[in-house]
Amino acid sequence: MAFAHTPYDGSKQPFTIGAEPLDPARWIEPDDDFLADLALKDEILRTRFDATVQRSGDTRAAEAELQDLFVQELPLHCPQLYRLRDDGLEIIPAGCVIPLDTDQPLVACARLVQEDLCLMRRDERSWRLVAGVLCFPSGWSLAEKIGGDLDAVHGPVPGFPGRMSDMVCRMFDRLVPDRPVVRWNWSVYGDGSRRQEPSEEPAWSRFRPDEALARAHLRIERQTLRRLARSGDIVFTIRIHSDPLTALANHPERLRLVTGLRDQLLALNPEQLAYKGLASVRDDLVAMLTRMGVEA
Repeated sequence: MAFAHTPYDGSKQPFTIGAEPLDPARWIEPDDDFLADLALKDEILRTRFDATVQRSGDTRAAEAELQDLFVQELPLHCPQLYRLRDDGLEIIPAGCVIPLDTDQPLVACARLVQEDLCLMRRDERSWRLVAGVLCFPSGWSLAEKIGGDLDAVHGPVPGFPGRMSDMVCRMFDRLVPDRPVVRWNWSVYGDGSRRQEPSEEPAWSRFRPDEALARAHLRIERQTLRRLARSGDIVFTIRIHSDPLTALANHPERLRLVTGLRDQLLALNPEQLAYKGLASVRDDLVAMLTRMGVEA
C-alpha cells in the first residue's frame, strides 16, 4: 500500500522520541511487498551475510526467545501468511518453510518478516546493541554500531547526547513485555532501493540535477521496541516503506501531505539537514512541493 504511513505530514516531529503504545497484534506489519522483501532479504543474506548479521556476546537464548514469540504470534495474527509445521514455520504464499531448529535463530526470524531485527541489552551503564540482522540499512553500518551503547549507536543524531539519551534509556527501562511501542523516522533518498548503505559521497551525487527529484523517494522507518519476557532484552524492529516523491501529486490528500512535508523541511536546522543528507537539495524539494500544492 503506497503511503501507508505519513509521519512527515506534521503529526510527528522529527528528532524527538515520539514513541507511542502499539497493539501487539500489529507489532509485525506485512503488506503487498511481503514476498518481494523476503526474497530480497534471502538474496542479501546469501551474498552479504557477514555485513548483515552481527553479534556482540552470547545472545543465543534471547534469539531463541524471539523465535518462540514469532512461532506463537505470527500464525495467530497473520494466519493467511504463516502456518506452523513439524519442520518449521511455513510462509504460505511463498510455499516455503523456514527451519526453526537452527544455530541462527535471529536469522531465521529475519527471514520470516519484512522487518530488520536488532537486540538491545542492559548493562550497568546503558543499553547496548548486542545482535542484529540489518538487510535494509538507512545509511548506517551494523558492524560499526554493534556492541555500542545508546550514545554510540545514535552518535550522529543531532541533539541526542545528554538529555535525549537519558530519556531514551529511561523509556527502555520502563518497557514491559507485551506492551510494545512504535516510533517513526523519515527522510528523502535519491532512489527507492531498500538497502541504502553508508557512503562518503553526497546523497545526491549519483544523479544529474534534472533527474534527482524525479527519482527521489520518501523513506519511512517504522521502528518498534518490545521487551522479551524471559531474557529482559529488547527487540528493536525496523520496517522500511519507500514511495516515489512524485506520486504525492496524485494522492487524494496531496495538499495536506505536501504542505506538511514542505513545512517540516523548512523547519530543519543546518545540522539536521546535513544528518538527513538534504542540505544541498532542500530548496529544490521545497519548490517542488510548493508547485504540487499550488496545482492541487
